[in-house]
Amino acid sequence: MIFGAVALWQAVGWQQRFFEKSGETVLKKTRLIAVVGATASGKSALAEALALRLGGEVVSCDSMQVYRGMDIGTAKPSAAERERVPYHLIDVVDPTVDFSMVDYVRAADAAIADISARGHLPILCGGTGLYLDAVLRGEPASPGGDAALRAELQHIAEERGGDALYQMLTEADPESAAAIHPANVRRVIRALEIYRATGVPKSEWDRKSREAPPRYEATVLGLCYGNRELLYRRIEERVDAMLEAGLVAETKRLLEAGVFAASRTASAAIGYKELLPYLTGDVTLEEAVAELKTATRRYAKRQITWFSAKDYVVPLPADDENGPLKFEQIVNNALMLLKQSNNML
Repeated sequence: MIFGAVALWQAVGWQQRFFEKSGETVLKKTRLIAVVGATASGKSALAEALALRLGGEVVSCDSMQVYRGMDIGTAKPSAAERERVPYHLIDVVDPTVDFSMVDYVRAADAAIADISARGHLPILCGGTGLYLDAVLRGEPASPGGDAALRAELQHIAEERGGDALYQMLTEADPESAAAIHPANVRRVIRALEIYRATGVPKSEWDRKSREAPPRYEATVLGLCYGNRELLYRRIEERVDAMLEAGLVAETKRLLEAGVFAASRTASAAIGYKELLPYLTGDVTLEEAVAELKTATRRYAKRQITWFSAKDYVVPLPADDENGPLKFEQIVNNALMLLKQSNNML
């Protein structure tokens, strides 16, 4: 059965509210939910369904969807989807503008406060685990910067490419590598800078910051597949759908506009990076598409590793021994978990 929005709202107490304790008025933390998981797992559809049932608004938790013009390759919600449910943190800046994790947290905090103030439920949705952690826990503690070391790493990125730099991070700090999008060269450099300057992986610094009290009262639902091949099939289908929707033309438009030359983040983003060699005549379209599907599967594996390690993520199966679950069943199960969950941060 689908729980009514008002009944479920009252059952779990979404709204920010005051309560009496020892004669004092105490402000409880704002409540929110988050829908996370690997790319192509069905996060966006579930977040929309929950928003429609619970009077919610979706806050994108995707490090690439903030960039204007990068639409098909980042799987942004369609115009029709945005009409059904309000979305936040989509198309925030041009891709040539740096938008850091700190920028994201500030923008997300503002969106969450606005949504809650209007009596609606904030629903974070996305696969950028590091950004989700930063919203829920606060920006991780880390040492100061080292300009000389940062310049050295920047030079490596320019000479050998972002992939080489990302491989260096994978070897030095695999946990941080799993949490950082390979296209986010600036964050890759920062993680390597921390490791080389202190001898301590960034992931360890992040662990120290988790001792801080949580900033929100949140339930995090993690879509997961017992049969990994079902997820990979969805990835293949998504890539095919993106190509049919005009991903090659979008990549060409961005290339001709000079976006990839001006932004290493854009040029290294999965969905565009793999098609650039095709547009420059270095590989066939079939070869580029095959590489895109492989890169997306690898990214999904890193996301699964990240979210599986988080004890605050409530697993939400998308399949069982008989195959994929029907979407309405997944929604019902999500609503049941939200009603029963004690997994508040």
